[in-house]
Amino acid sequence: MEKALPKDRIRNIGIIAHIDAGKTTTTERILYYTGLTYKIGEVHEGTATMDWMEQERERGITITSATTTCFWNDHRINIIDTPGHVDFTIEVERSLKVLDGAVVVFDSVGGVEPQSETVWRQADRYRVPRMAFVNKMDKDGANFAQVVAQMKDRLLANAVPVQLPYVVDHEFIGIIDLIKMKLAMWDDDSLGSKYELTDIPEELMAEAQAAREALLESVADFDEELMESYLNAEPISEEKIRKAIRAATINLSIVPVLLGTAFKNKGVQILLDAVVEYMPSPLDLVDVEGINPDTDEADTRGPSDDEPFSALAFKIMTDPFVGQLTYLRVYSGMLKTGSTVYNTTKKKREKIGRLVRMHSNKREEISEVGAGGIVAAVGLKSTTTGDTLCDENKPILLESLFFAEPVISIAIEPKTKSDQERLGLSLNKVSLEDPTFKVRYDDETGQTLISGMGELHLEIIVDRLRREFNVDANVGKPQVAYRETITKNSDVEAKFIRQTGGRGQYGHVKIRMEPNEKGAGVQFIDEVKGGNIPKEFIPAVEKGIMEASETGVVAGYPVIDWIVRLYDGSYHDVDSSEIAFKVAGSMAFKDAVLRSKPIILEPLMKVEVVIPEEFMGTVMGNLSSRRGRIMGSELRGAMQAIKSEVPLSEMFGYATELRSMTEGRGTFTMEFGYYSPLPAVLTEDLKTNAQAV
Repeated sequence: MEKALPKDRIRNIGIIAHIDAGKTTTTERILYYTGLTYKIGEVHEGTATMDWMEQERERGITITSATTTCFWNDHRINIIDTPGHVDFTIEVERSLKVLDGAVVVFDSVGGVEPQSETVWRQADRYRVPRMAFVNKMDKDGANFAQVVAQMKDRLLANAVPVQLPYVVDHEFIGIIDLIKMKLAMWDDDSLGSKYELTDIPEELMAEAQAAREALLESVADFDEELMESYLNAEPISEEKIRKAIRAATINLSIVPVLLGTAFKNKGVQILLDAVVEYMPSPLDLVDVEGINPDTDEADTRGPSDDEPFSALAFKIMTDPFVGQLTYLRVYSGMLKTGSTVYNTTKKKREKIGRLVRMHSNKREEISEVGAGGIVAAVGLKSTTTGDTLCDENKPILLESLFFAEPVISIAIEPKTKSDQERLGLSLNKVSLEDPTFKVRYDDETGQTLISGMGELHLEIIVDRLRREFNVDANVGKPQVAYRETITKNSDVEAKFIRQTGGRGQYGHVKIRMEPNEKGAGVQFIDEVKGGNIPKEFIPAVEKGIMEASETGVVAGYPVIDWIVRLYDGSYHDVDSSEIAFKVAGSMAFKDAVLRSKPIILEPLMKVEVVIPEEFMGTVMGNLSSRRGRIMGSELRGAMQAIKSEVPLSEMFGYATELRSMTEGRGTFTMEFGYYSPLPAVLTEDLKTNAQAV
């Protein structure tokens, strides 16, 4: 039986950041100082506990979110360490959905970087309370004040420093605590396990006092009692300040900012103290909202073990020893080993075989878990990411997760017949784990196409197929996930008539097509009056239209952002059938697209390149030659950061070329921006290629 703790002593937090800000290193120090590991794991040595996949250890990056539980000051802290690379953004998305708070790690030199902005927006979407940890304060060019200013400017965050760095002769020595008004100094010989609080040096007292005043002013705006004491110049206790910071953090009014250097073992224990003091417990948050599937009315669940059981499946993972693991966040009630629960999303019962508390990829068996818990279940057959599990007698459907659409595809071909047999099974397992990974079989070419969020994403998956599933495959060149859309209205009719002796086929439809708003998706509206098309055939028309939309009309790419209104048609008493109306719907859709001035859209990527200044001209010229648009540049430490928008099709092989142009000193990040019309010349090339296939 695991250690039982009151709900107010549980913290469910994520550690999120831009790639290389030091998330995993920070997590490794947390595991060490809380006694969960007895040796500090290092990312650069490939020994990090939380980076357990072979690919993670080889590349020194986090690919999948890993969970662990540790204890600090008699509090349970459930931690999810997430990837910083944009290709694995689903891991951050699903983690933030089920967490109560997040520690956002920033590089003291890089500050707010592109993926920092992405994860911040994701946290905004789920209204996750945050605190910031400015890491790598030992680096040359570390600038704490600049990072705080960037948080305010770029993230629109009310960033409130609760610490100041203590720097002597350009060397980071310790941390000034603005609440205790003490200086924390670490003992290097104990790997930072021991630190002492001493008086703030006299020469820094004025700066510390001013920073403390700014802290009190910021927090007093959200606490009347503290405001009164502050205005009356009354002494304010540490407890009162912490209480006010906690309340303002939980209601998203402020973001407390701490600092340190995880790699050099400074600041992590105080960060843990702050997680306990400022991050919410499950009891601090509003009740989770959902829909009662029986009545379609809004319903809620509170974070109590006595409420009816409800949980969200936020991750599926294949474990070589126990099979499929389903990660759950329990919002209410109790979940016990051997119990039967109801999957509201799939409308199926599920049996809980075993419950395990995960520590990275190691398992600790538990018999039950209560509200606020994060756990992995074994034995679920039908549950996938985003599904709701609940008490069948008190059903609820919780909000699912947001999944970004893949932007890049490659053809994959098994090398041998035995590889062919294993490929389908292994691809199904991977797509079950990762909702941003899609598999499609092209009937015309006989190819298997896999799609994902970027080259690295697909590279890792192909590598996993070889290592985990023993599937060797040849892969084609990356292909861009183009889209088709329409730019004007049309009105068409289509008849499908077949007379081949005996019963024939008859389906007749009239549709109006119009462009939908950008990003609004597709919509089929039934406006048939007077039974001109019997109700039982309407779904067949819709199915024909939707299937035609998926396979495209101009060059074989999905058609997006349209509205189709089915307003009239006719039927035959004997010859009409579902298949006839499905074909008629498909014919009408294709004709309507061709009459609606179709265009092809290409994915435009937001690209940021960080380089030494002497390479600015070469790199900007190269981006322009790739049909890129330069959006601006800024100084970042000793480097220049160029922001641009570049079509994805022009970015293949860019990493190699950038290394060559900058003598190996340049880096870049890329994330999907939006779909933009493809130039006419390139559209014709795509059409020609599609016709040649």
